[in-house]
Amino acid sequence: MKKSIKHTNFLSLKMKQRHLFVSVLFLFFSFVGFSQVTSSVDSTSIKIGEEIVYSIQVETDSTNLVVFPEGQTFMPLEVIESYKIDTTYEQAKYRLIKKYGLTQFDSGQYTIPQQQVVINNKQFGTDSVSIEVRDVAVDTTKQKMFDIKPAIEVDEPPLDLKTLLLWLIPIVIVLSIVGYILFRRKKRKDAREEQLPPYEEAITALHTLDSSTYLKENKPKEYYSQLTEIVKRYLDREVDETALESTSDELIARLQLHKDSGNFEFSNETIRRLDAILKRADLVKFAKMYQAEGQASTDRKTIEEIINETKEVIPEPTEEELQENAEYQEAQRKKRVRRKWAYAGLGVLGAVLIAGAVYGGIKGFDDLKDLILGNDMRELAESRWIKSEYGDPAVIIETPEVLVRTDIEIPESQNMRAAKSSVFTHGEITDPLYVWLNTTMYKQQSSQGQKPGQAQAELEPLMDQALTSLEKRGAKNLMVKRESFETQKGITGIKAYGKFNIQVSDNKVLKKTSNYVLLLFAQKGGVQQVLVVYQEDDGRYAEDVKNRIINSVELEISEK
Repeated sequence: MKKSIKHTNFLSLKMKQRHLFVSVLFLFFSFVGFSQVTSSVDSTSIKIGEEIVYSIQVETDSTNLVVFPEGQTFMPLEVIESYKIDTTYEQAKYRLIKKYGLTQFDSGQYTIPQQQVVINNKQFGTDSVSIEVRDVAVDTTKQKMFDIKPAIEVDEPPLDLKTLLLWLIPIVIVLSIVGYILFRRKKRKDAREEQLPPYEEAITALHTLDSSTYLKENKPKEYYSQLTEIVKRYLDREVDETALESTSDELIARLQLHKDSGNFEFSNETIRRLDAILKRADLVKFAKMYQAEGQASTDRKTIEEIINETKEVIPEPTEEELQENAEYQEAQRKKRVRRKWAYAGLGVLGAVLIAGAVYGGIKGFDDLKDLILGNDMRELAESRWIKSEYGDPAVIIETPEVLVRTDIEIPESQNMRAAKSSVFTHGEITDPLYVWLNTTMYKQQSSQGQKPGQAQAELEPLMDQALTSLEKRGAKNLMVKRESFETQKGITGIKAYGKFNIQVSDNKVLKKTSNYVLLLFAQKGGVQQVLVVYQEDDGRYAEDVKNRIINSVELEISEK
């Protein structure tokens, strides 16, 4: 009986577990079926740089929030474009398709990693995909090769008026301001130079005040301002140089101090009358005090009397003082002349600087530097070049100047072998550009019966001899690099290039480094050499000149 009860309970427990498992499976498959994520690619094998279209498709309810992967999550492949989401509606469900353009620029086997799609804060992963990136096959035996196209000359661009105006307008404004300041300064200076002596200036100013209409128009303030300024200016020039800046009380105190020290014999009455007029003028100017009729005219006469009295008490200058004053005036005159020349020089310098700035802004400051300091290499580069043949067998070469034949003596070691030798040069080895060309024909054809490549092998010792000869001509600290050289017509030779310093005397070697290129060719019965020595000029023209000469070298093939 007990066994039956236990068996029944066991079966009941099993049934509950089975129902729970079935419920979980039902919920899982129903959710998966409701939100399904798949991925695909349009190709699993591409060439380097081709595009793979990787697609992620999501089927889900319209109320769910779907977030697709963004950014470089496809490494090692690169995302070159992320396309817009394509949305379709079918049977109460949304079908979302997101496409990505992927590529890779190195060949090999790559794997697109699993991508995560978020649906309502739940993550769903896609399958990883293997991709093969293949090399692009290139048949170099069938691919046609082309020479590098030579540089072509183009016309200079037309003058940009807009840029020119942007430069000229500020310059004109600055020049106008500077000119106005200089004109005002000169005008003031001329006015000071034309200034009358102190006494004559004061009397003239009083007569001018008499002809004014201040009193008739009832303007006592303006009248007394002019009157006090006349007397103060006179005292400032003759007695105390601080009179114009002093107040009435300060001026009277300083006049009294001059009297007490014995510098000027002012009378107490003169100081008292001047003090009274100055105080009355202050009341009129600042307190608008009404004056009795005729008071202003009386004060004007008093001021003239004070000026006359002051002139009488001022001591006459001694001969030494007059001499010192004359010397001082002469020194001032010379100083003014020097100042005028300085201003003129600054004006010319400013004009030159402005003109240089405008020219540099339009043409370039390198052109401005060459215009001022000169540039030998630029003159050679922009001159008319000459292409000609030299020697026998001929070396065809293009140079800025015609090469000049130079007489040489054949060394005794080669006198028995050399039939003839010709040398053509341009310039000296110390010049910015030096070209040396040599052709030598031998009596016996040393290359006769040689195997292919044997003539080329003989160039190495000949190059050693040529470099040794270059050292004898003054090349010190010679740096040498060697490589093969081929003309445009396919004639092969050997090339040496590098740098050296030039020895100009027994104890002097130029610090400036010279560059050189030495070409050597050997044909049946002859040797041809081309040497180009040049000095650098910040890499603007020297390299172009050297390359143009070297690239133009061509040989006349010997038929002997």
